[in-house]
Amino acid sequence: MTEISTRDAARDASARDPARENAREIALSVAAISSERPESDDNVWTRRLVLFLRVMALLSILKGLYHWAQVTGFVGGEDEAFENQAMAWQAATVYFAVIELVAAVGLWLATPWGAVVWLTTVVSMAVIELMFPGIYGGSLVVVGVEVFMLAAYLALAWMAARERPP
Repeated sequence: MTEISTRDAARDASARDPARENAREIALSVAAISSERPESDDNVWTRRLVLFLRVMALLSILKGLYHWAQVTGFVGGEDEAFENQAMAWQAATVYFAVIELVAAVGLWLATPWGAVVWLTTVVSMAVIELMFPGIYGGSLVVVGVEVFMLAAYLALAWMAARERPP
């Protein structure tokens, strides 16, 4: 009998204490949110796009650090020192040293501005290689890789956009 009356008293106490009831509801909703939900294939292209952006972020970090290594003199010999290069080479190297790292942050976070900054770096590198071959040597391989990455991004972004209803 005392067990039933204790249970009834606890139920009455929780019914009278709205803060305790709210805490219980919050705990249940947090448990429901954190429970594992089965993975659906609804957003497969979006996940692939985010993975691509993360890989491009890592490549952008490497490229940005390489350009900073050129500026600071960690790569190259005495003949290839930053101060011994042409002004156009110096300006392009500093530009890519900064913008590649900014793009990497935006790409890793999968933000729209990150993709825009990254697209700016891709197009800038292709233009410098094609139209100003005296700066970096005019390598068609670099242009081909940049065009391939641009095409891959556009294809993934298009497929991810088709997954979401308007």
